[in-house]
Amino acid sequence: MVSPPARGVMETSNDQSVIGVQNYLEKAAQNLKPIVPIKFHISSRTDTGVHALCNSAHLDIQRPPGKPAFNEKQLIYSLNYHLRPEPIRILNAYRVTNSFHARFSALSRTYVYRVLMGCAHHSEVPVFEKDLCWAPAGGQLNVPAMRDAAQFLLGTHDFSTFRSLNAETPFHSPVRTIFQVDIQPTSGFLSHHYEQRGLEFWELKFRSRSFLYRQVRRMVGALVAVGQGKLTPHHIKELLERKDSRAFPPSAMAPPSGLFLKSVEYNEADLATTVAPGE
Repeated sequence: MVSPPARGVMETSNDQSVIGVQNYLEKAAQNLKPIVPIKFHISSRTDTGVHALCNSAHLDIQRPPGKPAFNEKQLIYSLNYHLRPEPIRILNAYRVTNSFHARFSALSRTYVYRVLMGCAHHSEVPVFEKDLCWAPAGGQLNVPAMRDAAQFLLGTHDFSTFRSLNAETPFHSPVRTIFQVDIQPTSGFLSHHYEQRGLEFWELKFRSRSFLYRQVRRMVGALVAVGQGKLTPHHIKELLERKDSRAFPPSAMAPPSGLFLKSVEYNEADLATTVAPGE
């Protein structure tokens, strides 16, 4: 499932002006005429302004007696037909067992954050990249220093300093394991139109089983601060050791516009289970 950047994933109440992706999915699913309303259980919740190149969800469909179960292609075509007006598309569908859960069965999630270097002013961001990257002030960044700093984030840590507080904070452990942190150059959209301007796109990739609220944006912001010379690589280790969200530099959190949920990874066996329709 791909979804739009301007809206968050989770459903919103009727009195909110911004509608979540989940609302659109469930509205489209009602056109399948189920016996009971369909509820989407989404793997990864993204904030408003964050993009999803690929997200996942599971749902149960109860059809009227005598109606056959949808096969995977029918489900994809039907949902996408009713999602036509929205920048949301169903990419794949799998029949899974009742024990599968899109959120809790995930082995890992991969996020990428796109940073643009070489812009002296925000007006220099290419028009096709608007709201799809972050161009930090100051132009170029010290990438080797950022890579050194990123090594402190790998492994299992208490990431209290790197999470924003919300209503769910008391119920979630701050301990997370970061499997991968990569910082690599990448191409921009239609980059051949502005390659002569000296602009450079870089991707910061993070993979973990799960992340804390706004953890990726805080990690990106701290690494960019290292690249700007505002922090040293060792400061990242010190921030981890503080275990206090209030210790995080208030101006260092990266904006949502450059963040993309790239993929959600599952055990292939969970997606290759043969289940008879109606089970």
